[in-house]
Amino acid sequence: MVAASHKASNPKRAKKQNRFRVKHGVLPPSAVVMHLSDDQWESFIEDACLSRDESSVRYVSVKKLGASGDKGRDVEARWKADLIPYEWDLFQGKHYGTPLSPSTAFPELLKFFGHVAAGTYPCPRNYFFCAPRNVGPELHDLIANPTKLKEAFKTAWNEEKSGLQGSAAKRTPELKKVVDDFDFGRIKECVVRDLIRWHSGDRSKHFNLFGIAPHRAPDPAVPPELAAAERRYVAELLRAYAEEENLELTLDDVRASAVYNEHLAAARSTFFCAEGLKRFSRDLYTEEDEFSRLLEMVLKGIRPSLTSPSLKSGMKRIEKAMDLVASVRVDDSPLSSQLRGGDLPGTCHHLVNEDRMKWVR
Repeated sequence: MVAASHKASNPKRAKKQNRFRVKHGVLPPSAVVMHLSDDQWESFIEDACLSRDESSVRYVSVKKLGASGDKGRDVEARWKADLIPYEWDLFQGKHYGTPLSPSTAFPELLKFFGHVAAGTYPCPRNYFFCAPRNVGPELHDLIANPTKLKEAFKTAWNEEKSGLQGSAAKRTPELKKVVDDFDFGRIKECVVRDLIRWHSGDRSKHFNLFGIAPHRAPDPAVPPELAAAERRYVAELLRAYAEEENLELTLDDVRASAVYNEHLAAARSTFFCAEGLKRFSRDLYTEEDEFSRLLEMVLKGIRPSLTSPSLKSGMKRIEKAMDLVASVRVDDSPLSSQLRGGDLPGTCHHLVNEDRMKWVR
């Protein structure tokens, strides 16, 4: 029989936490985006939109179009599958060394209105300006007051100023009607901090772009007495020992045996090493159970050989599993870069603990 201890850990001991940290020497994300190329900036906006989750609602389609012939759309993000009026957002990325001003924004708006008038695409729900240094105070104040923004744009168009020099030929009745009818409240600034927040939803891309690395805390110490969570895999180890000796063995018997007590201690050490990885996965990869995915990879890698009829005993299967698990490929797991020496052997005991594998037939 396996007895389990429920002793509480020492509350006075300060624990180091699993966390994400910026690699030494890496700039913060708000500074990194200032050094992206135009193409990288547009890709960043696309990835941010793909991960945007506002009130549990996501875009159904996001596509980067920024290039020659993009028709004023760097990124098109749809709320519906079809491109229909007011069911998509337009993101205009401008990667300049200074904040956006009316003279940099107005030419983009005129191009946009021209394509709406031509029927290239319908009116979006929102027209977002995205710039690494955000919009400047003058444009910010205009965007905050859509009526003044419309007046300022029309004045600049009529007087051919603020970046609209030479645009007189474009003042057709059709285009003027589009401008007059358009709700300038749909023109907004998408600030960098929001783009960075959305982008962080795809942790792999976010970490790679901004040099953020997960940091794994020390593994939990192996308690002197068995924990309740160890009951199943330890019982299976006792069965394997008993089968090997052809005797009924209790936990006390095993601990009195120099050979088996050493084997049990090594197994418990790897179990708690893998337990540290499990907690790391739980704390940092909150949307997916990456530890369970890793266990599945290990199980698929070792099960074919462990089911061989040539393995006549539980101890032989344990030894075979420990040999095999070291060569199992788990590169597809985001946990692979955090593996420690005892993790993969420990996953075998976790599989047994979850009743997904047995040593004794």
